[in-house]
Amino acid sequence: QVQLLESGGGLVQAGASLRLSCEVSGRTFNAYAMGWFRQAPGKEREFVSSISWNGGARYYADSVKGRFTISRDNAKNTVYLQMNSLKPEDTAVYYCASYRSMTATSTTEAVYWGQGTQVTVSS
Repeated sequence: QVQLLESGGGLVQAGASLRLSCEVSGRTFNAYAMGWFRQAPGKEREFVSSISWNGGARYYADSVKGRFTISRDNAKNTVYLQMNSLKPEDTAVYYCASYRSMTATSTTEAVYWGQGTQVTVSS
């Protein structure tokens, strides 16, 4: 059974930083791309970032480019999302996702999802 377990969310002030983590079990982690999505209240879930199986290709939504960094540690079966210069509009539930391919862009469909972690940014 594939499981994705996110951690690292919380309540911070605008301008602060947070690092989200997602540990994957039940799957060959280093064979697949990983990603992060988010869903704000009343809005649809949206793509945030993705990273290829070896970290060689990374994609970001325009809204987070230059502020967020995705990375992965294949030895730890974990993907990270470093979020800097957080804004109130970054407030959302953040979901970790795993793909069926080695690379993934903003339009690639994910196949496995975590339960989500809440990020709240106050102004």
